[in-house]
Amino acid sequence: MENDPIVVMKDKCVGCRLCIKSCPFGAIAMQEKLAVIELTRCTLCGACVPVCKFKAIEMRKKDAPVAGAVADLSAYRDVWIFAEQKDGRIQSITYELLGEGRKLADQLGMSLCAVLLGSGMSDKTAELVQRGADRVYVVDAPELAYFQDEPYAAVLIDLIRRHKPAIMLCGATTIGRSLVSRVAVNVRAGLTADCTGLAIDPETKNLMQTRPAFGGNIMATIITPKHRPQMATVRHKVMKEALVDASRKGETLIEKVAAEVLKSRAQRVKFVPEAETTMNIAEANIIVSGGRGLQAPENFSIVRELAEVLGAGVGSSRAAVDAGWIPYSHQVGQTGKTVCPKIYIACGISGQIQHLAGMSSSDIIVAINKDPDAPIFRVATYGLIGDLFKLVPLLTREFKKALKK
Repeated sequence: MENDPIVVMKDKCVGCRLCIKSCPFGAIAMQEKLAVIELTRCTLCGACVPVCKFKAIEMRKKDAPVAGAVADLSAYRDVWIFAEQKDGRIQSITYELLGEGRKLADQLGMSLCAVLLGSGMSDKTAELVQRGADRVYVVDAPELAYFQDEPYAAVLIDLIRRHKPAIMLCGATTIGRSLVSRVAVNVRAGLTADCTGLAIDPETKNLMQTRPAFGGNIMATIITPKHRPQMATVRHKVMKEALVDASRKGETLIEKVAAEVLKSRAQRVKFVPEAETTMNIAEANIIVSGGRGLQAPENFSIVRELAEVLGAGVGSSRAAVDAGWIPYSHQVGQTGKTVCPKIYIACGISGQIQHLAGMSSSDIIVAINKDPDAPIFRVATYGLIGDLFKLVPLLTREFKKALKK
């Protein structure tokens, strides 16, 4: 194709397969003894060009009308959000994105669209419409039942190239971070990660993407004025969920993609859930967190006991995770999860700025620490100064008595 950013010239290709071995992304295959490049997987890294002894591969980056730097920005319309699902259930981050996306779309006079990938998910589109989506793009295939980087990214890239959204939002979750970075590189778009604020510039209509920088000491606002789509991941629990409006009507579009797009070099063999009796901190209304003050991994048992009595999730500081006392999935903070529970109980956590960035928006913060000058007390609603090994078990006993009544 004349407009493809990279091409194999059939009259020069001899089928030597050297290019296949050189491609780190598995984007080249042999068809009828000729090399063929799958553009949905190709990142235009150029590794294949110098290894071809017959000069059969040509890069055309400068002339290719790719979805990155574009001359006609008006061709890109609508606000898209990636509707994250797990085991057939729409995740709450999706509703947060719909709530924020609705505001952006209304300011721009555009439609709010959700992209839903999965298997047997067509009946979930009503949930997305009731939460604010005007249009839902659905790709339903057995290969998409569980999240895998390659097919999910390839499908999203294909949809972006065909429909040209102006804005693409995704949750800053494990899935979102893995997915959208691949997509942004491939469509040559800008990407701002871990945003805590989004707004539309009233003059330029560009998306202003705000995120913490330099350890949370400043807030940086980033724009991508010459590239489309404007892409951002948004931190979980920093924006309000869209409310349900059962009267809303929307459009559902079932999208078809080529079989090659759904291929993956990885295969899901099995899923082993983490052995944890307490609630996932990303969804918990109450979180009990432990830090360096617990002194040893076995002492997390007193945090877990309190959490189980309260029906809470167990969180931790980065120091506890780095020490190997508790898995990373429990880490709260700038490099962990951002949480916004009704009650956050910090046990033996000093409250460094990186940790505060992940939990300071909690409704009620209870701090337990023996150091009266610990930074955590500056944001705490209630502070208990003393030995956590005495105070936490005492709270557990008292809450157990009160909840029985």
